Amino acid sequence: MELNITDQAAAWFKDEIDLNQGDYIKFFAKYGGTSPIQSGFSLAFEPYQEPMKTGVSTEKDGIKFFVEDGDLWYFDGHDLTVDYDQNKEEIVFDYHESS
Repeated sequence: MELNITDQAAAWFKDEIDLNQGDYIKFFAKYGGTSPIQSGFSLAFEPYQEPMKTGVSTEKDGIKFFVEDGDLWYFDGHDLTVDYDQNKEEIVFDYHESS
């Protein structure tokens, strides 16, 4: 699984969540909501301390984005790109099959 954060999404996180260099954002599966890859679950995020057991991570503009090992099941063979939709003024999750 790959985790990609666009420049626009990183800027959104820094502005909206008030993140500083060295901060973390954790992506995790939550019960409820909608998702194109897992029925009955959706993807959520939260500012976080250092991860306990990182499954996948990436760094963009000094912010560390990650998914813990225990939440990798949610992606079920998919990669994740986090982008920013200017029309909706919010981040969007783009899932695509891992190569």
